[in-house]
Formats: sequence, structure tokens, C-alpha cells
Amino acid sequence: MQKDPIISEQVKVIFKIIQELSPGRSVELRITPYGAIQCVAGVNHRRGTPPNTVEMSGQTLIKLINKPTLWGSLCESGQIQASGTLSDLSVIFKAAAVLYSHK
Repeated sequence: MQKDPIISEQVKVIFKIIQELSPGRSVELRITPYGAIQCVAGVNHRRGTPPNTVEMSGQTLIKLINKPTLWGSLCESGQIQASGTLSDLSVIFKAAAVLYSHK
């Protein structure tokens, strides 16, 4: 899959906001093919597949940051795959959306 440079730049900005709001290593947020970050305080994950993962496309991430109330429906439709007890990032995205709208 080829990376769209515009989406790639937006993903970087969103990753930075999320890491500022929720530093940690308990959840891996994967945006294929743009990258992944570790976030959310708690148990640090170091190797292998983390127990708490959230995965979505770059387009879904942008849709979510602009309308964070979509978290539940995007999960239900399969556009967001979230697994693990700490994988509900809906509150983080609500806070991130406020910061993103001011960038």
C-alpha cells in the first residue's frame, strides 16, 4: 500500500497530540501503512504483540479526529479494530480533537 503524503503528515500530527495527552506504553495505536505509537499509561509493553491494540486506516483516523463521537460506530462497523481492556481510546480522541482543531 502506497502512502499518501497528505495523510502521512496528518497522522504524524495526530500521533504527537495523542502521545502528549496520553503518554505511556500500554496500548499500541497502529495506522497502516503510516506507523504506530505506544500510548496510555499503565503496564509497559516491551516485546511481541501488545495485549491492547487499536488499528485503523489513515482515513479513519482523520475522520475520527474530526468527529470523535464516531468512535463507537467506527468500532461496530469494523473500521476500528480495538482489543484489550485499555483499548477504548474514545476519551483520548475527544480531547485530541480539541487540540487538533487548533493546529
